[in-house]
Amino acid sequence: MLNEILAHRVLIVLGKGGVGKSTLSAAIAKTATISGDRALIMECDARAPLAATFGVEPSFVPIQVAHNLDLMTLDGRAALEEYLRLVVPGRMLLKAVFASRIYQFFVQAAPGLRELMMLGKVFYDAGRPDANASTRNLIIVDAPASGQAMSLLKMPTAARSTFGDSIVGKEASNISKMLRDRRNCAIIQVTTADSLSISETIETHAQLSSIHLVPAAVIFNRMPPSDFDAADISALTNRRGPHIRKKDLEHLAELAKSELTRVAQARKAIAKIRTETGGPVLEIPEHNGLSGIELIDSIASELARYREDEPAPRAAHRR
Repeated sequence: MLNEILAHRVLIVLGKGGVGKSTLSAAIAKTATISGDRALIMECDARAPLAATFGVEPSFVPIQVAHNLDLMTLDGRAALEEYLRLVVPGRMLLKAVFASRIYQFFVQAAPGLRELMMLGKVFYDAGRPDANASTRNLIIVDAPASGQAMSLLKMPTAARSTFGDSIVGKEASNISKMLRDRRNCAIIQVTTADSLSISETIETHAQLSSIHLVPAAVIFNRMPPSDFDAADISALTNRRGPHIRKKDLEHLAELAKSELTRVAQARKAIAKIRTETGGPVLEIPEHNGLSGIELIDSIASELARYREDEPAPRAAHRR
């Protein structure tokens, strides 16, 4: 499953806030670079948490943050201005457009257009004929939280209906085709075991499927470890010895039971996701005590080992 996911040209990662979506986006990118690919992470959060993690300033221009790994912050206004540089002839005319009050009003009054151009930036970098995409093998979009991400992903269809056969309408159509090209673009959902995340994951999956954007997989993050079972707890509580206090054993047994309950709840949640979505689920265990780049590298190394255990992927469909 992971090999097939990484064989795509564009991965869009989304999930409820707080599930570790940005960390997973970076870890997936790092996993690709471990096997020799080059990856570009595009983060949609204007606060740029990944830029802060890697110790760089947010930038609309890709910045190298590790070997074979670049990072940029998607910005709708910057994407719109980049697009206008491509279609407006002459530097003086372009400067006049940017300085005009009509343009300033237009940008402020049309937030949907900014969202469209964010996806347009992904489209151009993914291999539009007049763009040079040969230097990067994988683009990972760290999308907004699920609700905002749905609005973002619906925008091309809405713009196509609104603008028809105009330039904007045609661009929206191209972007929509990119999103629905399952050979080159895949959507990955991230969730954890908490009930709100599970419910939102299932609901978002249904919404995506209804607009023909079926997610390729769900990543179940922070899976609690299951290093013991009920028999181990029973053996612990029945231990005897001159230096063993019964209250200490009982306390440890309660902690162990709590962990078993967490594991059982997580397994139940995974089963529910598989039943409701009909898709694969990739489990990522908890990495307690780690954060930032250390956490990203740890998950990436784990994913790389997992990838090595899989059969070779089908032929990659690169543009």
